[in-house]
Amino acid sequence: MARVKVALPASFLFTATMPVRITDLNYGAHLGNDALLGLLHEARVQFLAHLGTTEFDPATRLGFIMADVAIEYKAEAFHGDVLSIAMGLADPNKYGFDLVYQVQNQHGKEVARAKTGMLAFDYNTRKLRALPAELAAQVG
Repeated sequence: MARVKVALPASFLFTATMPVRITDLNYGAHLGNDALLGLLHEARVQFLAHLGTTEFDPATRLGFIMADVAIEYKAEAFHGDVLSIAMGLADPNKYGFDLVYQVQNQHGKEVARAKTGMLAFDYNTRKLRALPAELAAQVG
C-alpha cells in the first residue's frame, strides 16, 4: 500500500500553538483525525491573518477554497498536549499555493505533517480567481 508523504518546506513562516482539548479525542483516547483537520483549519486562519488576508471576506465574498488535503500521521497526541503547528508555503501559482504544516507536541515530537492546496476563489461567481498581487508577492 502506497503511503502519503508530505515534504516539508525549506523554511516555516508562522507557528500557531494550540492545546489538544478533551473534545479532540476519539475512542482511542488520542487526537482524532477529524479534530486534527479542525486544528489545521484554525492554524491556517491565523496564518492568513498574519499575511494580512482572510480565508473569506463576507463583504466582498472573496476568499479561498481548499482544493485538497493530505495528512501524514507520525505519532499520537493526547489531551493536555500543546501542539505547535509550523506553516510554510510550497508550489505557488497564479491561483493559489500549497500550505504545508508540521505539527509537534510540547516535547518536540512530530505528531503529523499535512498539506492543503489553497485556491483563490470568488464566491459571487463560484469560480477561481487570480491571487491578489500583494498576496502573490508574499507567497511567490
